[in-house]
Amino acid sequence: MTNLLLGFLPSGSEWIIIALVILLLFGGKKIPELMRGLGKGVKSFKDGVNEAKDEINKAKDEIDEPANTAKKE
Repeated sequence: MTNLLLGFLPSGSEWIIIALVILLLFGGKKIPELMRGLGKGVKSFKDGVNEAKDEINKAKDEIDEPANTAKKE
């Protein structure tokens, strides 16, 4: 499965072609704005993932706490 997936990834020269196509489509002035927006989106996604992890850990701790108290008695 991994070998099949790696076969479809672009190589070095293909990345250059992709970058040139993006440059032609959006122009040099729009690319920094696009990257800034992409960075904000990634940061927001990571913050959401971390928040979800914290909520899960809180719920897990609340469930484990009564069980640990009952074991000690």
